[in-house]
Amino acid sequence: MGHQPAAGEDVGAADVDFRDIQGTERFGKLRRTHRSFVFPMAVFFIVWYFLYVLLAAYAPEFMSIKIAGNINVGILMGLLQFVSTFVITAAYVSFANKKLDPQAEAIRDELEAEIRGAAQ
Repeated sequence: MGHQPAAGEDVGAADVDFRDIQGTERFGKLRRTHRSFVFPMAVFFIVWYFLYVLLAAYAPEFMSIKIAGNINVGILMGLLQFVSTFVITAAYVSFANKKLDPQAEAIRDELEAEIRGAAQ
């Protein structure tokens, strides 16, 4: 990895070849794990958002169906846009804590050990 430090030279992140790390199987697995959540969730949310917009534009009679009092389908779906944003955020935080963070921590620990080894 990176260049060997001269005597007395400070060893740190600048000495790590991050392109080499990106090419490792461990980093590839981390990237695949991240994408396995982000891409499907992004597609889901975009479809859900455009469904709301299209219904509002082309099905106003459906959106104006009363559910309770002055609450209609349009208002309920609009509020659910906000709710779904918070649910997706909470799901991502949980996913990251359980799946991404342990993998990233293992990669970081390995790099730090390498840097410490190069410093000695």
